[in-house]
Amino acid sequence: MNENALSASPSHPVNSLLGANDPPPFSLVNPDGQSSAILVCDHASQAIPEKLDDLGLEPSELERHIAWDIGAAAVTRHLAERLDAPAVLCGYSRLLIDCNRPPGDPTSIAQVSDGTFIPGNRHLSDAEAAQRMDTFFWPYHRAITETLAHLWRHGRAPALIAVHSFTPVFGGFRRPWQIGILWNRDPRLASPLLERLRAYPDLTVGDNEPYSGRQIGYTMETHAGAAGLAHVEIEIRQDLLDDEVGCAHWAELLGDVLVAVLREPQVYQVRHY
Repeated sequence: MNENALSASPSHPVNSLLGANDPPPFSLVNPDGQSSAILVCDHASQAIPEKLDDLGLEPSELERHIAWDIGAAAVTRHLAERLDAPAVLCGYSRLLIDCNRPPGDPTSIAQVSDGTFIPGNRHLSDAEAAQRMDTFFWPYHRAITETLAHLWRHGRAPALIAVHSFTPVFGGFRRPWQIGILWNRDPRLASPLLERLRAYPDLTVGDNEPYSGRQIGYTMETHAGAAGLAHVEIEIRQDLLDDEVGCAHWAELLGDVLVAVLREPQVYQVRHY
């Protein structure tokens, strides 16, 4: 699939919050990948458009986990190459609008994140919230829909793999897991991933930890669960991804596991659970 296929309309539409120097709302990596799986990264970037003046935050705040999933984009890009799979990465910070939450949910455009007040998210009108959806949220999700549709039209029913990262400590609790597998009803990717990862003696693997796929999973449920496509969300602890070496290591480990899991024919069947 040509990367330009998803750019038929102007990259920054009329009334957009994006200026000429701002990045696009999503990135498409390895669009012609031959795998029947698609990788997605909802929280790949900490970017804020110039027009929104960093939402009133100090630049250092945008380097924190509140703005993005640290290391997740690099792991996703490495995995796209390892699996020869297309990947869609969100282009902007989740502080603008969280692409893994339903629009309108109280956590969709957070006014407070991990104790930090977000001045630019206070007192938004419905029109301003809709503008955020039109500028950041829908283009990213439309890119996922179109990439999945391309894979399905030209091959088997595709599988969806979402890549995230999580903080080592939250609410004073030191999280023991290096990696977590999040899922809801469909076990086709989650169960073999858990089994294979737990075979590594030095790994503590979370089953719906540190979050539950039964509570959080807008992207998985919208694009895959509702269609009966196999799907899973992978969470990696951020202190393991704080440099390129760590990101490459985890992508290699996950790539080896996923190559084996993605060989199973049942992964490419439409099943509703």
